[in-house]
Amino acid sequence: MRVGWHPVADSRITLDTTFSLPMRLKRCVALSTLAALLLFAATAIWLQFARDDLDWVRATLSLYLHGPHGLLLRTAYCVLAAGMAVLALALYADMRGPARRGLPLALFCMAGLGLATVAVGDSWLPEHAPLLAPLVHGLAAQTAFLCVTVAMLLQAWCFDRDARWQGRHRLAWWWAWLAFAGLWLHVLWRDSPRGLGQKLVIALVVGWLAWAAMRLWRQARSNG
Repeated sequence: MRVGWHPVADSRITLDTTFSLPMRLKRCVALSTLAALLLFAATAIWLQFARDDLDWVRATLSLYLHGPHGLLLRTAYCVLAAGMAVLALALYADMRGPARRGLPLALFCMAGLGLATVAVGDSWLPEHAPLLAPLVHGLAAQTAFLCVTVAMLLQAWCFDRDARWQGRHRLAWWWAWLAFAGLWLHVLWRDSPRGLGQKLVIALVVGWLAWAAMRLWRQARSNG
């Protein structure tokens, strides 16, 4: 165990850096994550056509959690949350030496928890605690967006410190920055199309996670 601190991308305690996932398990994790991301993306895209009562340009994805097929999207949220946490753990285990940091893992897990809270909370809070529901939804959604975009940046920073990932660092880094900037543009530009802006940020995040999972799978396959 090594104790240290870096002001940008370090947690105060870095765990055992000798632990790593078996290649077969790494492939399974990557494929499971890709399946979770595909399920979420397919569900979200399908709902843009199935819910003709909502304007997809103006309606944020959260509005699709209620009404027809709302349960399906809430389930997809939970699947995405689990996939995000599993991928984060696999990336943590795959990093070597100074590239292995606990902070990206913690932030990805916090994002997954926030996403699951949105899904579960929207299942029953609007009916049983209507005054509390908007507060819980807002805090959980903001936590999910902020944590996942910051985690992407920190994980990309870690890629540059692992020789096996260095060739992909630049793509991961600028992709993460684009998602982070897109999030704040969506937050600060109140006159923007709310639904379109949010969905573009979600697409950037899901795409980055899918890219990382695919890269993990290819690495495991090439190493046997």
